[in-house]
Amino acid sequence: MEKIEKNYLELIRETATWIRSEVGELPKIGVILGTGLGDLVNHIDIRCELDYHNIPNFPVSTVEGHSGKLIFGMLGGKYILAMQGRFHFYEGYDMKQVTFPVRVMKEMGLDTLFVSNAAGGMNKEFLVGDVMVITDHINLFPENPLRGRNFDELGPRFPAMTEPYSSALINMADDIARENGIRLMHGVYVGTQGPTFETPAEYEYFRIIGGDAVGMSTVPEVIVANHAGMRVFGVSVITDLGGKDIKEVPTHEEVQKAAVKAQPVMTSIITKMLERL
Repeated sequence: MEKIEKNYLELIRETATWIRSEVGELPKIGVILGTGLGDLVNHIDIRCELDYHNIPNFPVSTVEGHSGKLIFGMLGGKYILAMQGRFHFYEGYDMKQVTFPVRVMKEMGLDTLFVSNAAGGMNKEFLVGDVMVITDHINLFPENPLRGRNFDELGPRFPAMTEPYSSALINMADDIARENGIRLMHGVYVGTQGPTFETPAEYEYFRIIGGDAVGMSTVPEVIVANHAGMRVFGVSVITDLGGKDIKEVPTHEEVQKAAVKAQPVMTSIITKMLERL
């Protein structure tokens, strides 16, 4: 077991070194784009693109709507790294693989992470197409990405999660929304392993325990980012609604369509936040 985990550290460093050799100057800000939200890349003045297939030790996304590229370029006047496509626990990856890109980002010197996702809403005030700033999360994944031996090089054994999403960045997003007349919701994101969409009873359960939206990603990356000392801003696009009184059947295609329709708002908020950082 010790040999495997030491090798994990070596893989992180090897990948970061390879990317550094390909890209040269590295940014301080990373953005992870979720299902149907990859269009933000079209607003980036791209300096370099790296296909996941070509990056040593990188997993490869198997989900429709996840392109699988690291994009380096300018957005909102800031030099950023954007992940166009992420990895999910339900694809069969373990948690160290799912969160590997975040470890590599930290190793390369990034200190701020923006995460986005498509989520199902159970808050009664939400509408399809709403953008929800994630204020907190509930971790219902069957495994924590920090399980196993801890290495001080990566972070503390027992990291605090009292502010997993930066209050300063949340306040900045709220200011931007008010100034631009954007309907911006707040809520708690429930992370589950998937790949099934939720039953009506599950939606109701998640609402009762304090959730506002649910999805199959984000929480592992945010845990690791906090472990590594990065500040995080998270946003969900509400692509469908669920609960005991809602009979619509969600599909991956419908989720993608709803995300595409809502992503201009998400893109605007993130771009304006980058301008102010």
